[in-house]
Amino acid sequence: MLIVPRPNPPHPLNPLDARRIWLRAQRLDSAAPFGSGASAVGDAVAHLGYVQIDTINVIERCHHHILWSRIPDYRRADLRQAQSVDKSVFEYWTHALSYVPSRDLRYFIPLMRLHRRERERWFTSVTPQDMRKVMRLIRQGPLTIRDIEDDVLTEKEHLWASRKPSKRALQFAFYTGALTISERNGMLKTYELINRHFGWETPPKAASTAEVAAYLLDRSLRSQGLVSLDSICHLDAPSKPGVRRLIEARVRRGELVSVALEGAAKQEHWVSPAALEERTEVAPTLVHILSPFDPLIIQRKRTHLVFDYEHRFEAYVPKDKRKFGYFALPVLVGDDIVAAIDLKTDRQNRKLLLQKWSWVGTGAKRGARSELKSRIEEALDRFERFQLGE
Repeated sequence: MLIVPRPNPPHPLNPLDARRIWLRAQRLDSAAPFGSGASAVGDAVAHLGYVQIDTINVIERCHHHILWSRIPDYRRADLRQAQSVDKSVFEYWTHALSYVPSRDLRYFIPLMRLHRRERERWFTSVTPQDMRKVMRLIRQGPLTIRDIEDDVLTEKEHLWASRKPSKRALQFAFYTGALTISERNGMLKTYELINRHFGWETPPKAASTAEVAAYLLDRSLRSQGLVSLDSICHLDAPSKPGVRRLIEARVRRGELVSVALEGAAKQEHWVSPAALEERTEVAPTLVHILSPFDPLIIQRKRTHLVFDYEHRFEAYVPKDKRKFGYFALPVLVGDDIVAAIDLKTDRQNRKLLLQKWSWVGTGAKRGARSELKSRIEEALDRFERFQLGE
């Protein structure tokens, strides 16, 4: 009779150890993990897998903020160098518009092809005439929407849509991979033919479905350390079956360990044996003022589970119902989120305005506040210099 061995029971893991694994993976356990300059930007994006882009500029936009959190002497020009000159990063959609390592572009080609096939789902109003117009113009050289002045404005399809048909055509060509964004000035995008931007004679080969699943899993293991199916496939439910099959195969081969994370109920988690062994304490002197779109914060349920901190993004919440403030930033000290600080940059008077300071977690314990406050205020001084720097 064939005896099927029972799988090993999940390895028990408490939230503190889970934090340390995640912080190590996010490179928030050291002050300057990627060095400095444009090469550090490329290295940081390559390690994290993506850095989200957002338009809100109450303080510095989140893509700059996320990079500064891991590159203390980060300059905005470093990102321009990485995107437009070194071409080590490019923009595309992950769970949101993001900077992604250029080395990973082939894993996004299947999504580009899907957009092309499902044009009627997302870009119903883009006409062949609109497409011919923008492609004719861009063949003459890189193009911004401000370079097109003869559009006949139309009604918006939704709140965030443009009234300019050419902008929708540029967006469609971007999502289908005909164009890329070669430069940004603020939030103004310069579009370019993707082949011309990267200098390709032959475009990269599209990744297979199995390769995309492996990419998603490996990216998450590298940048999250401890993973769940939801954390790997954030806002990407169609990828879950393939990723799960791959996880199960790696568990059988001993390449991944199933863990029972305290407080996670039936939600399954996995970690590599090496990451399980590497968990180390984070220096309590390290302070990170994080963006609400930071990879450590953006998956709110995961952050709550691991850090016992329930972040609220309240920019769209009525003022009288806000708890932390319009644009509160979580403050990580060592391996604990201890405060949420609502800040606003007054660029005209060149100063950072403190709107509200809320203590959370161990920060809510009065005995710890004095020392924590002095450390955080030092970090706020550095953050102000970053906000107001060139």
